[in-house]
Amino acid sequence: MDVQAMKARVLDFMKSCNMTEGGDGVLAAVSGGADSVCLLFLLKELSFGLGIRLWVFHLNHGLRGREADRDEAFVRALCARLDVPFESAREDTGAFAVENGLSTEEAGRILRYRHLARCAEAHSCQKIATAHHMDDNTETVLMNLFRGSGLRGLGGIRPVRGKIIRPLLCVTREEIEDYLTARRISWCEDATNREMIYTRNRLRNELLPWVEKYMNRRAAEHIQKASEMAAQADEYLRLRAGEILSAERSPGIETGSIPVSVLDRQPDIMKAYLVRALLAETTENEKDITERHIRAVLGLGGPGGGTRADLPGGLSVVRGYETLTITRNEEASVGERMPEPVFRVFSRKKELEIPKNRYTKWFDYDKIKDMLSVRTRKEGDFFLLPGGGKKTLHRYMIDEKIPRGERDRLLLVAEGSHILWLIGYRISEYYKITDATENILEVTICKGEQHGGEDTCPAQ
Repeated sequence: MDVQAMKARVLDFMKSCNMTEGGDGVLAAVSGGADSVCLLFLLKELSFGLGIRLWVFHLNHGLRGREADRDEAFVRALCARLDVPFESAREDTGAFAVENGLSTEEAGRILRYRHLARCAEAHSCQKIATAHHMDDNTETVLMNLFRGSGLRGLGGIRPVRGKIIRPLLCVTREEIEDYLTARRISWCEDATNREMIYTRNRLRNELLPWVEKYMNRRAAEHIQKASEMAAQADEYLRLRAGEILSAERSPGIETGSIPVSVLDRQPDIMKAYLVRALLAETTENEKDITERHIRAVLGLGGPGGGTRADLPGGLSVVRGYETLTITRNEEASVGERMPEPVFRVFSRKKELEIPKNRYTKWFDYDKIKDMLSVRTRKEGDFFLLPGGGKKTLHRYMIDEKIPRGERDRLLLVAEGSHILWLIGYRISEYYKITDATENILEVTICKGEQHGGEDTCPAQ
């Protein structure tokens, strides 16, 4: 693709997605790599025709020493050459990751978008442009597919998400490098892009080249088209779910609820989207709600058994005789007010120190296949012991000499009848962290109340 064809494709893509309006300020996130340098040059050249004001922001993550300083200086000089306003910031991303129990990738993403939002507001920029391209989207779709995503995840990276715009989603990494080479524009190489410790890098450097070589050289293009169709289907079903709620939910039914008679007569896929719509009414953060959680909600059997499930983010789902309702766990009780668990999932770091706190526990998230619930005991509950043996909760409580009067008020976290954790006591051997663990579920009980004879709020 020649230089003019590249500009024309990106311009047409931006217009078709309504990315900007005349007079918009656009803040471009520029790291110094090929993708973001290409984004900067294209936006600069297209800015007059689009009627936009251009700013640049660069975050030095403090992870690569002199190499990171080189990148910052390179972007600063590039902006001076192009006469584009420039701002940068520095962060200790490694320390932030450790303090918050995050992978360095996730910590960097959080800090980057935090600074971008601040900088955009400071300079009256209505849009924030990032350099995600077609290959990034291919990798994202494959990662979501392998993790068990629904249509939303298979829709990949959206061209527009709120203030965020992605003008390069219509071109490949190869086309980006060809454009820069043709114009004799240099860029910085990030050595970490070649390290195989990151799942995305393995997809980029090993899996996709193999697929394109041995199966179909246009595999990335086909994945992109499938992603676009999935995104369109997701958007249609989301809108349709909203229409059903508006048309068939009577004024007397509270937010976050739907009549079970309406829910049950829908096709399975629409049931899932109706649950998603109820979640959107109840919480602003659906990030930790997966397809597994949605299936568990739809599996609730109604009064008489299986009527309640707990979701990440302090949410509860109750299916009654007439309605299914999603609420926040602010006043949940089991004879007394229930401490609210905090669930957090993160990728395993190289250096791993499992917490010793009695009310913070880590579990192998990859082994969890069904909905988790926080509840009191019921018949059939069990642990797995070292060596693979099984022990019922009833027998465990007897052996541990737990007073009979306390047994029905002790809380547990369970996957079906399999107990992950009897809070304040033991966890199941099956869910323990091993060398093979890739993703970790952290569960913390913190309400500052007495439970099981001790304060349930972990020491800080």
